[in-house]
Amino acid sequence: MDLLLAAGAGLAIYGVLYGYRMYRADAKLPTDLAVALEVGSTRTSAVGSGVDRLGMRWAPSVLRMMGEKAVNKKRRQIDMAGNPGGLTIDRYAARRAVYGALGLLGAFAMVLRGQVFLALLMVGFGLFWVEAGIWSAVRARREHIERTLPDFLDVLAVVVSAGLGFRQALGRVAEKYEGPWADELRITLRQMDMGVSRRQAFDELRRRNDSEQVAMFVTALQQGEELGAPIVDTLIQIANDMRRTDAQNARRKAARAVPKATFAVTTFLLPGTLILLTVGFVYGADLNLGFVSGK
Repeated sequence: MDLLLAAGAGLAIYGVLYGYRMYRADAKLPTDLAVALEVGSTRTSAVGSGVDRLGMRWAPSVLRMMGEKAVNKKRRQIDMAGNPGGLTIDRYAARRAVYGALGLLGAFAMVLRGQVFLALLMVGFGLFWVEAGIWSAVRARREHIERTLPDFLDVLAVVVSAGLGFRQALGRVAEKYEGPWADELRITLRQMDMGVSRRQAFDELRRRNDSEQVAMFVTALQQGEELGAPIVDTLIQIANDMRRTDAQNARRKAARAVPKATFAVTTFLLPGTLILLTVGFVYGADLNLGFVSGK
């Protein structure tokens, strides 16, 4: 056992020293990772940047092991998350390499100490830590966009009704907004400026966002354009439909919360309250409980 502990400690020290040497080395970065480290350096923490540099040598290997299909799927998921902290697919692979190695080393150390549960936790950390950050970012971004979209459409309808064209009104309103939805609109407008058709640009907008309301907005906008419906009426109708959908979702969440609250009350609060009342009654009545213990 002592020999195994010594071997594990030696491997850990070697890994730290080798990682530090790689961190200091002037290695050629993959193009995507180099751009992310340069442009996105202000969007990530010092720890995140250090992890990226440690794992940059293994990023191509991780991507090859994932396969082209999985890489494309993960790239789309990162886009839906809004590239949090300047995250790119190469940066993701670098972090998977580092956290995976840390998880395996930690699991090995825990197994040597006989702590199997902690070893499983370390394996889970290595496999899912980066994934958990992306999932959380996707959910937060979707909720922010769905909360912003109805009010944005109301303002856009007012600006369009004032006489501006749809393209000019979209750019004018997007300048007044901040956050994920404004970023998505700026990307869409930039694509249109580069010659992409409006239909294709909005199809890309729908693809980048895992949101039912965004899909509803794009579909209704394209259908209104095909049928020749007034754009103002279309925007107002979309906003009303989104608010109606939000209200229905809120009622569903409230309906699901009632059984959970009832379960919590009957399982924890009610027994605890009964025990507290019983103990208070016994002490307050000054009863002789000697018959219980036989004294």
